[in-house]
Amino acid sequence: MRSRGERLVLTNGCFDLLHVGHVRYLEQARQLGDRLAIAVNGDKSVHTLKGDGRPISPAADRAEVLAALASVDFVTIFATTRATPVIEAVSPAIYVKGGDYAFENLHPEEREALKKMGAVVKILPFVPGKSTSGILSRLRSC
Repeated sequence: MRSRGERLVLTNGCFDLLHVGHVRYLEQARQLGDRLAIAVNGDKSVHTLKGDGRPISPAADRAEVLAALASVDFVTIFATTRATPVIEAVSPAIYVKGGDYAFENLHPEEREALKKMGAVVKILPFVPGKSTSGILSRLRSC
């Protein structure tokens, strides 16, 4: 890709219940470069990050659903809580997170890896009212 002058966009996350907020976010991320790669948190890391009852769907299922989206070119699953090993291995031109993040609250290890490789960090707007937590909350109240 680099030899052809293409820019790889990388994002990562749990993507436990794929919803319209995710789809819009991934479409916007894809428009920032030539290819979009997604690093999906493995099951143990989702449990560590999100708590009991999570993940709802196993990592392989989450990855398969993401891979089926037209905006997505590559999907991988990583076992660590932080995406640093994937960031270092992939060396994206652009790293994207959703609007529930700010550059300052990215994990320092991830920030340092991105800075070291010269990746551009983009924070895309959060889609109001569209979240996995919101969906789960509505389901619990049914």
